Amino acid sequence: MQDKTMNIWDSATAAQFAAAVAAIGDDETMRNFLRDVMTEKEIIEISSRLEAARLLQAGAKYSDIIDKTKLSSRTVARISDWLKTGSGGYASVLAQSDQHIVHIPPVRAE
Repeated sequence: MQDKTMNIWDSATAAQFAAAVAAIGDDETMRNFLRDVMTEKEIIEISSRLEAARLLQAGAKYSDIIDKTKLSSRTVARISDWLKTGSGGYASVLAQSDQHIVHIPPVRAE
């Protein structure tokens, strides 16, 4: 599903961002960084997407995922596609963090 004309990671600023995130070694620093660079709504959206990926991997039905995450059906479908044909990012992160994730129902920004 990658755009063949330009890989986003060819951008020096995007590569710098990825390296900075990868260098963060603890949860508190990560939370502080993400809160500084993202809005509350963006954090909630990204968190909901990760939860949807986890639920998809667990075999949950789309309707249940939509109810739990409040994401649109199209977003859940895109996440499902990315899990199957994407770069493997969701699967890698879920595998690495599986023992640390405690399910907490997502909230939506007002």
